Amino acid sequence: MFSALSEYLDSIRARDPAPRSRWEILLYPGVLALGLHRVAHWLFKGELYFLARLVNHISRFLTAIDIHPGAEIGRFLFVDHGFVVIGETAVIGDNVTIYQGATLGGRNPTDGVGGKRHPTIEDDVIISLGAAILGPLTVGKGARIGANAVVTKDVAAGSVMVGIPARPTPVDAAEKQRGFVQYGTPCSQTFDPNTQKLELLQCEIRQMQERIAQLIDERDEARRAARPAAVEPDRDSGTAA
Repeated sequence: MFSALSEYLDSIRARDPAPRSRWEILLYPGVLALGLHRVAHWLFKGELYFLARLVNHISRFLTAIDIHPGAEIGRFLFVDHGFVVIGETAVIGDNVTIYQGATLGGRNPTDGVGGKRHPTIEDDVIISLGAAILGPLTVGKGARIGANAVVTKDVAAGSVMVGIPARPTPVDAAEKQRGFVQYGTPCSQTFDPNTQKLELLQCEIRQMQERIAQLIDERDEARRAARPAAVEPDRDSGTAA
């Protein structure tokens, strides 16, 4: 058990440069929230729902992290800071990192339909601050969810998702982020890739316009050259009256 705890704390230290020791990491709210969730989930599986909810409420009061007792969580989840919500039927894989303000929520909570309502997060995913992943969708392995993105559709493995609604960017997470990147944000890009695409399109349109103007001038000049010269009348050849 001590060995497993040490591995977990080391996994957090690898993703967070702030702590100076394992003891300091033990004070993180995400560590306490995950420990209490393990207890709540065990009670939930044993159909001791009231006790599971009680542990959940205590955890939320102490950490500002709300993890439903029914959520299934793999190894080495790192919740950095608080105000995170994880729904009942959410499934989280290994080595997932979730930053403050993120939500793994369900859709259509008023229709009374049970079953799988929350997302499945595969291994090595990074969910940045304020992101919302809604509904029974799947976020593929190694994907990155950008800050304040709203995800409502499946995410392919290795994708970088930004915007509302979230859409994939040209940056490939597997290629550009071989190591862990805090907040899941590719910082090597000097410009926004989508803005670059628009600028390239504008340059191409401008070049096309210049070429069309050049072709029109060449056409008009060719027409003038092909036109027969006007013949002027010979004034001296007239008959005298």
